[in-house]
Amino acid sequence: MSDAATIQKIADIESEMAKTQKNKATSAHLGMLKAKLAKLRRELLTPSSSGGGKIQGFEVAKTGHARVGFVGFPSVGKSTLLSNLAGVYSEVAAYEFTTLTTVPGVIIYKGAKIQLLDLPGIIEGAKDGKGRGRQVIAVARTCNLIFICLDVMKPLTHKRLIEHELEGFGIRMNKTPPKIKFSKKDKGGINLSATGNQEHLDVESVRLVLGEYKVHCADVRLNEDNCTVDDLIDVVEGNRVYVPVIYVLNKIDQITIEELEIINKVPHTVPISAHHKWNFDELLARMWEYLALTRIYTKPKGQLPDYEAPVVLQTDRRTIEDFCNSLHKSIMTNFKHALVWGTSVKYSPQKVGKDHVLNDEDVVQVVKTI
Repeated sequence: MSDAATIQKIADIESEMAKTQKNKATSAHLGMLKAKLAKLRRELLTPSSSGGGKIQGFEVAKTGHARVGFVGFPSVGKSTLLSNLAGVYSEVAAYEFTTLTTVPGVIIYKGAKIQLLDLPGIIEGAKDGKGRGRQVIAVARTCNLIFICLDVMKPLTHKRLIEHELEGFGIRMNKTPPKIKFSKKDKGGINLSATGNQEHLDVESVRLVLGEYKVHCADVRLNEDNCTVDDLIDVVEGNRVYVPVIYVLNKIDQITIEELEIINKVPHTVPISAHHKWNFDELLARMWEYLALTRIYTKPKGQLPDYEAPVVLQTDRRTIEDFCNSLHKSIMTNFKHALVWGTSVKYSPQKVGKDHVLNDEDVVQVVKTI
């Protein structure tokens, strides 16, 4: 199916959903429509290999310990922010659509190398293939953290539009994956079991949603209260990306203190002025908090720890084995034990094995077998 036909189908389904009244009688039908919509959006996200040549400027090699993407409408100050943070020149002008390709920059913060990506301005309808939005959001999916840059003069309208575009592309912002267990089977129909109170999903709505994916026999277990149809679709699709997001409110030099105090109450926001370099400290501190990286210092035998170049690990992969593998893959072959100083052990130094989980700023000395 061509992109134009897919976009038309998406528009037709959205129009039907808008016309359908929301109540218990229509909830199963709406769930089926949402599943159809998710399938069509996936087709747009993964276009066929045939067609035009490769689009220039979007495949940026991943470097450093984490990647932060700047997403926003044109002319909200993304390029100025990147230039002032990383000293990288991304073309800046007072008119819209100045940045046309991805511009990478790197900053060193607390010993970690963090790649910053200035993505071209999003336009409304990006998730439906308009502008270069599809490529922009595809790069955004690879980021460990997204800065949604907003103009403080019109923050809420832009915020809602960008969230709608990113959600449409399978990016879930500041959320955790739904606790739904889904497994296909050969026979036996749809078997639904649930814990807690479930207002949105019943066997009929689950059967209709899974029917859209041609799944007629499956076990579905809902492990949290009030799972929605959208949660079920996210689990069945299996291609959702859960990314922390910070809303960067730029151009605060144009508003009053009273207005700033009101805006500052919105969760996950940091007000800044990219031009005047105001409040960059809080922005970087919040970036570090949301990236949740763990710094580990190495200690050669008989020497002081090396505090200049920490080994930086992701929070979900910070065992002694992960630490050794990040240094060199061969270390684990003759690993005996490790000595750890820091908050992850009861006393320092403590002898630990390869499964010990490290905390931020621990010091590790690896002992090998002779």
